[in-house]
Amino acid sequence: MTAHQHGPLPAHQHAPPPARLRPAEPGDHAAIVAAVRTWWTDRSPAEMRELSLLLPKLFLQFFARTSLVREDADGVRAFLVGFHPADHPDEAYIHFVGVDPALRGQGVGRELYETFFRDAAAAGRTRVRSVTSPTNTRSIAFHRALGFRLQDGDGVGPDGVPVHKDYDGPGLDRVCFLRTLTVTDD
Repeated sequence: MTAHQHGPLPAHQHAPPPARLRPAEPGDHAAIVAAVRTWWTDRSPAEMRELSLLLPKLFLQFFARTSLVREDADGVRAFLVGFHPADHPDEAYIHFVGVDPALRGQGVGRELYETFFRDAAAAGRTRVRSVTSPTNTRSIAFHRALGFRLQDGDGVGPDGVPVHKDYDGPGLDRVCFLRTLTVTDD
């Protein structure tokens, strides 16, 4: 048995800092883009690069306070980019979420969403919206498990999922989600 496996660390070694969930900062942009270009291993490098283009720096310049980063000694391990739209004062929007594949299935995504929900409710927001691709069955199942409703669309996708045709441009259909929040007065 070594000290690394059981028991306290020797005095000259320090335990790594625990994982921490915090508001995003503009300086997180490079790490988040790098994550998007490596975590989506089911896509080609060109597809991962294209996906990363959905996260221009402006999101962290103007919506850092409402976005979240989970980091540990290895750096950024998960993130949620979301905002409170000025044009819809009762809503919040989750734009993009990523979790390091090594942490998937451990509740990290749920932690990001639930923290975002709490913060949005505290800001008086009563609804949260999000979208995904009709072929992203994992995302659809995850959103449903978190209490999102699928919004009626003008088409039907795989497994009978309602689809909003050309939502993000010609041929870019999306599944739209809505979740109602309970605003509490603590």
